[in-house]
Amino acid sequence: MSLNILQLSIVHRLPQSYRWRAGFTGSCVEPIANNDNSYDNQLVGLKLLGYDGEKIVITMEKLSQALSDIDVASSVVEYEGELCLFVSQQDESAATCRLKNCGVAIAEHMTTYPLY
Repeated sequence: MSLNILQLSIVHRLPQSYRWRAGFTGSCVEPIANNDNSYDNQLVGLKLLGYDGEKIVITMEKLSQALSDIDVASSVVEYEGELCLFVSQQDESAATCRLKNCGVAIAEHMTTYPLY
């Protein structure tokens, strides 16, 4: 597997938690409240930044394969019109570590504070 395309990739963690929509495991997600811990299999979504068209499909497949290589299950699913990679919340640390090791940059949400 060529990782060159991954070394130029940036992913952003979607701000919500998700679950598989009933009857659509692996193909359709829905957001859940961040404070709702009643779901055993919460998902984390990763959105690829800066790609479109066929290139996003190829890159997402490579991201998913990189995770599969370390036995982390993932699914590429369209969410709100964009392809996103979803992994179990339990696997988030392993997934982001693997992607970083492949050269993928992880865009972090930053909180800004006013300067006085």
